[in-house]
Amino acid sequence: MKILVIGATGPTGREIVKQALERGHQVTAAVRHPEGAGFSAEVRLVKADVMDAASLAAAAEGQDAVLCSLGSKIDRKPTTLFSQGTRNLIAAMEQSGVRRLLCITGIGAGDSKGHGGFLYDRIIQPLLLDEIYKDKTRQEQIIRQSGLDWTIFRPGALNNGPLKGVYREFTDLTGVTIGSISRADTAHSLLAHLEDPTSYGKTITYCY
Repeated sequence: MKILVIGATGPTGREIVKQALERGHQVTAAVRHPEGAGFSAEVRLVKADVMDAASLAAAAEGQDAVLCSLGSKIDRKPTTLFSQGTRNLIAAMEQSGVRRLLCITGIGAGDSKGHGGFLYDRIIQPLLLDEIYKDKTRQEQIIRQSGLDWTIFRPGALNNGPLKGVYREFTDLTGVTIGSISRADTAHSLLAHLEDPTSYGKTITYCY
């Protein structure tokens, strides 16, 4: 498949690009600074910014699917990066006729709030990530209201561990506390569901 990766230069985005190439996909990476991206020649680079709708429309042209791994630095100030960036991305996909969207949000967005364990739920999220996850909740709402074939992915606490290929996936969080997962297995989960129509319209939360 021809896939566009948003957030390709982040640590999870790089794993997505790497594993997508290994699976034989044609990868386009949307990056703000192509000259410093550091990808192999196999990766097609397109200069784009999620807050610039026109640049996203050009990046989405001719793609079969979009994998969004949009991230930001920890910041306690209100943000619209995730919600407005995703709104722009969806508009670009609709303009280009791309229907498949796989998007990473995280534990603390929507109804996953309160499922990250005591330290995360009581200290880390409210003190450091509250505004980010308020916007990720808005991001999820925008995705659900789109007419796309979407899947939302909520990984547990991310680490740089190795690819295991074995993890637990949940669509119902009743009584569930979500632990950690590597970025490599996060990429693995997205790509495993890339061509899986049974995952359309689902929110998948996963950890070891």
